[in-house]
Amino acid sequence: MVTPTNVTADNPFVYGEIVSAAAFADREEERERLGRDLASGQKVFLISPRRYGKSSLVRDVMRGLARQKILTVEVTVAASSSYLGFLESYARALVAADTPAGRLKRWTSELLGAIHPELRFAADQSGGTKFSIGFPSVRSVRDTARVAAEVFALPARIAEARKQRLAIALDEFQAITSFDGGTVENALRAAVQDQRQVGYVFSGSEPSLMERMLGPRRPFYKAGPVMRLDKINPDDFAVFIDERFKASGVRPEAGLGEAIVDLAANVPYDVQRLAHETWDDVREAGKKAAGLDDLHVTLTRLLGEQHTVFEESWQRLTLPQRAVLRAAVIEEGRELMSADVRARHRLPGTSTIQAALAALLRQDIITKDGGRYVTVDSLYREWVARKTY
Repeated sequence: MVTPTNVTADNPFVYGEIVSAAAFADREEERERLGRDLASGQKVFLISPRRYGKSSLVRDVMRGLARQKILTVEVTVAASSSYLGFLESYARALVAADTPAGRLKRWTSELLGAIHPELRFAADQSGGTKFSIGFPSVRSVRDTARVAAEVFALPARIAEARKQRLAIALDEFQAITSFDGGTVENALRAAVQDQRQVGYVFSGSEPSLMERMLGPRRPFYKAGPVMRLDKINPDDFAVFIDERFKASGVRPEAGLGEAIVDLAANVPYDVQRLAHETWDDVREAGKKAAGLDDLHVTLTRLLGEQHTVFEESWQRLTLPQRAVLRAAVIEEGRELMSADVRARHRLPGTSTIQAALAALLRQDIITKDGGRYVTVDSLYREWVARKTY
């Protein structure tokens, strides 16, 4: 169980950004295990649904490793629009890690001279200098493969040159499957398996894709330990929410934390969002206490603000998809193929239901949680329950 660390007049709940350790509820075991594995050079696969705090967890662990004088590098794979773009982004992050600006050119030449990188320096929005690496000489698949081999070998060369361990986080790692078929997985797996001084965390928020990447006959099969980020214990999360209200000078009435966790389906992002917005509304109203009535006032406001977005999303769905989504919301995602549920919600045949569910999964509107289909955004779930028929 976690209790807050600071008494502050600022909003104690954070969502929509990478959060600090103080904003975490629980996750001590995961942080300790991931930090230990990365420091020892393990190749870890972190699998988590969206909104579970995966990126914040990784960032916090990397901050801790940096304090241990381990060189840290973080790259979001899905931010790149091509394989070459990813290689350029990855190479830049590796070369720039803890490197003085005045040494970037020499360091790049020493490490990547064989593939003739192009260095680019440009002013950024803050008035500083932005550094990037390009490989303009790449013209073919063979050229790209040669660059990839050099870039993927770079962490080991940096560790050896600096006499320093590295920890590398490749976030949204499942996106790598869209680059050049399975070639990327083979090339990266071959490079990292012998890098004893380099720890990797390959994290992804599309569990089904990540699980397939780790299956038999895939390059990363049994390449390292797998961590699956689960939901936080709801009782602990409720206590955490109540305690952070209390520490910020707002007294939570009985059951507030529990109601927030339940209404947000115990999804960490949604819990923090609902708590954050409720706290803001209570403080804006000049109140010293927050209760269930305040929570529902906040929920009503949020649903009103999001009405246009949710309505547009709803209108883009086909009629079968709308019917299946509403049934999933009302039935809490259970037994959607049963004759009783189909009759109650006037659903089409099972094959059409299956097609609708597949489409809703692809659109990231619903996800599978065990044997249930649940709406990814808890606010959208409430909107569907209250505003559709």
